[in-house]
Amino acid sequence: MSPPRNERALVRPHVVTGGRAHPTRNIFDLVTLVIVNSTQVTGLSPEKRKVMELCQGGALSVAEVAAHLALPVSVTKVLLSDLVDSGHIVTRASVAEPDEPSDRLLREVLDGLRARL
Repeated sequence: MSPPRNERALVRPHVVTGGRAHPTRNIFDLVTLVIVNSTQVTGLSPEKRKVMELCQGGALSVAEVAAHLALPVSVTKVLLSDLVDSGHIVTRASVAEPDEPSDRLLREVLDGLRARL
């Protein structure tokens, strides 16, 4: 008989991360995209191999990877950080920062609003 799910969840993340609670780099949020950078999986843990397999088809967000692995996001970030450090994956921000509107555009909007009042 397998242990209850909540008991297993208390031990497994600790084992998966080698006892670490924080990633080596703070570059991940829930929507950070994960992209495979290397096809070499020799020497990787089963969870890290699964990340590599998941991301072979294209970029996935950190939240999606965590969901597929059925691991907490904090644990997933530690695994992803290790894979970035080893060069197996790269990350990208999911959305580019919007350009600030030009002064001319803002003046035109303001003039248009004033004309309507």
